[in-house]
Amino acid sequence: MTEELPFEALSVETLAARLGGNDALCAKIGKDTDAWKVREVGDGNLNLVFIVEGASGAAVVKQALPYVRLVGDSWPLPLKRSFFEYHALTRQEARAPGSVPAIHYFDERQALIIMEYLAPPHIILRRALIDGRQLPNIARDIGLFIARTLFRGSDLHMAAKDRKADLALFADNVELCDITESLVFSDPYFDAKMNRHTSPQLDGLVAELRADRDLKVEAQRLKHLFAANAETLLHGDLHSGSIMVTDTETRMIDPEFAFYGPMAFDVGMLLANFWMSFFSQRGHEQEGRRDAMRAYLLEVTTETWAVFRAEFSHLWRTERTGMLYQKSLFEDQGDRLGAEQALDHVLHQMWTDLLGFAGIEVHRRILGLAHNADFETIADEDLRASCEAKALKFGRHIAVNRRQIHSIDEVNNLATLIEQESSI
Repeated sequence: MTEELPFEALSVETLAARLGGNDALCAKIGKDTDAWKVREVGDGNLNLVFIVEGASGAAVVKQALPYVRLVGDSWPLPLKRSFFEYHALTRQEARAPGSVPAIHYFDERQALIIMEYLAPPHIILRRALIDGRQLPNIARDIGLFIARTLFRGSDLHMAAKDRKADLALFADNVELCDITESLVFSDPYFDAKMNRHTSPQLDGLVAELRADRDLKVEAQRLKHLFAANAETLLHGDLHSGSIMVTDTETRMIDPEFAFYGPMAFDVGMLLANFWMSFFSQRGHEQEGRRDAMRAYLLEVTTETWAVFRAEFSHLWRTERTGMLYQKSLFEDQGDRLGAEQALDHVLHQMWTDLLGFAGIEVHRRILGLAHNADFETIADEDLRASCEAKALKFGRHIAVNRRQIHSIDEVNNLATLIEQESSI
């Protein structure tokens, strides 16, 4: 059995022999390993991912490597991140049923998870947006997911003893938190070794941003918030590459960065990806203008935030059973308005913070190590740089001026004005 072996990375050639005796996998795809078809599909920064098809079905086998795959073995990374991914997926499924792939098997020693295969027509959301697809359900599905997981994983809902035990468990995800703390909040704002950007086109703007005292202070205030405010269990890496979609279904994947942090982080990172997609659309207009796609993306940000607010507010009124803002202080004393005032305060603070996280996320995806395909697939470097420069300007504005921005419409109007500028 695999759990009796020392860790060994799987390959297309060895997977059937290594996992042929795994009851969970055989139950999903069939016991005849000669009929198994194995292909590697992992194109991420960290892990091996295989699709295994057999006579009676298919499954995904995901295995962590002892290093950052994007960089190589010069950047070691503990295998235990698969442990955190497994535990995050089980909690997300409990708190937002049907929103993540089903787990069939977990092997801690081999750092592998066998999970549900999300077959075609499932596609990575980022790819769909690059292709100009307007998916009808993503705003509702994602808004509900983030509201339910963030609320139900916090002291607003959980028993204090259970939340503290969970906090202790995920507090050991040190190395992946360190990646976020460095690559997101610090490295983009100085000449870090692994940074890269579209050069020489963006050189002047990059120098300007790295000399921007107000921006750097805000980035570090947000890093402080990220590191110190353990409000709830986060997905930790909720971007458009961590979501699988069809026209009727939305599933969140890859939560190995899960940890306890500020609620606004997941929301801000998610919305940032829609705004980046918005700014990238001009680079994907070869087959016609993308005006309708740009309008759609702004509508998605508006609806996602509206759905999130509505569901979070509903849970506040119906599932607020934790130690924070206890009903014994408000509703039980006939003071419903007091509870609503507290809710408004919580949502307002979250709004302010998510704008900051969103702005920083835009910057790190253009100036840091891990870029995204929205911009990277624009072959014309001058055109790509123009799209990126507008996004960078937008990110700077919402991060630095977040306390003076009061609505999503205001943000989207700003994005529209900046996108329509001929040059930066």
